[in-house]
Order: sequence, then C-alpha cells, then structure tokens
Amino acid sequence: MRRTSKLRLLALALVALLPSALKRPSYRLFFGYKIGKRVRVGFSIIDARECRIDDDVQIGHLNVVTGVEKLSIGEHTRIGYLNIIRGGEEVNLGRYSEIIRLNEINSIPEPDVVNETDPRLLLGAGSIITTGHKIDFTDRVEIGRRTIIGGRNSSLWTHNRQRTRPIVIGSFAYVGSEIRIAPGGSLPSRCVVGIGSVITSELTEEEYLIAGVPAKPVKRLNEEDKFLIERKTRLDLPDDI
Repeated sequence: MRRTSKLRLLALALVALLPSALKRPSYRLFFGYKIGKRVRVGFSIIDARECRIDDDVQIGHLNVVTGVEKLSIGEHTRIGYLNIIRGGEEVNLGRYSEIIRLNEINSIPEPDVVNETDPRLLLGAGSIITTGHKIDFTDRVEIGRRTIIGGRNSSLWTHNRQRTRPIVIGSFAYVGSEIRIAPGGSLPSRCVVGIGSVITSELTEEEYLIAGVPAKPVKRLNEEDKFLIERKTRLDLPDDI
C-alpha cells in the first residue's frame, strides 16, 4: 500500500471541510484529480495517487479512501457514509454502482505470500454493496454488473496464510447476509446465495439457489426468482446496464 505523508493527509482533511463547490477545484488544482460535473463530496478523505471521479457522483460523510494507487468512480455512483477503502493498485467503481454504509474494503500492503498478487477491486455497473461487509482485495475481487452484496456482515477473503487467490462474482447475482467466500471462491451470474452460506470453490451453474456449508447449487430458480435478480438495482438505472 502506498504510504501517505502526514502533510498530505492534513491537506486532504482541510479540503474535506470545504463545500463541494470548492472541493472540486481544490482536488483538481492541488492533487491533480480529474473531477466531473455536479460531483458532491461530504466530509470525507479521498487519497489516491491517480483519481478520476465522473459526473453526478455523490459521496457522503465520514468516508475514508486512503493509500489507493488508482481510483476510478463512474458516473452517478453513490457512496454513503462511514465506509473505508484502503490500499490496492486499483479500485474501479462502475457507473451507477453504490456502496452504502459501514463497509470495510481493504488490501493488505506487501503481503507475505508465495505468489504474485493482483490487488484490484472491480465493482460492476449498477452493482451494490450494502451494509457492514468486509472485503479483502489483497488479490483481485471482481463483481459483475447489477449484482447485490446484500444484507449485512458478509466477508470476502482473497488471502490465507501465505497464498492469495482472486474472487469472481458474476452479474445479476444476489448474495445474502453473512456469506463467507474463501480465496479462489467464485459465483456464477444469475444466482441467489442463501444466508450463511460458505463458498469455498468455483461454482459455475447459473440460475440456481446456492446454499450450505460448503455451498452448492440446491434448487433451480423459478420465474419469480429470476424476476427478482433481473429487476433494476436502482430506479434511475439506464436500460444499457
């Protein structure tokens, strides 16, 4: 993880106190960030070596983004409050995505592992991370479009003692509360994951309810289930997502 000097953090904290109309030119002038139109940022610290925030992004209060090499936030993305995003080579939040509140998203700096790592978080367009989740992206975590990490208190871990493996979640998936995904675990598109499931392997069968410890496909989704995962994740979501 890139180390941030105390002077830079102080400057970012001072910018955080400014109203949004002054934050945008301050980020551009003093930090070289690329900030779009109508971006609103509350009392939050955004620290990245390279930063691009597209039009109509909303970032609430008391969020901390620190030590990120490359931060990209697509248009109309929403970040709520009290979220931590720390470290990694890249954090890419797709357009119309959402991170709501109290989430801890972290990449371990210089991990003691025997393999090469790919510390990136890729959140697909129109996808949502709700409340109180812990996501480790010491290796790559890739989430497809219009997927919901729902409920509370799920954990995604890409590292164990001395090895990392990426986690991939497909599109149009719903992941319920208190899910655990181990390094190398993956979920297919168009699936529903039951509360308390533990994913330890690569699951590939689409349009199934996935549940259990360890998790496996247990029931094919009916038409009502398919409607729930295919409906728009936001009322303002455009048809091309």
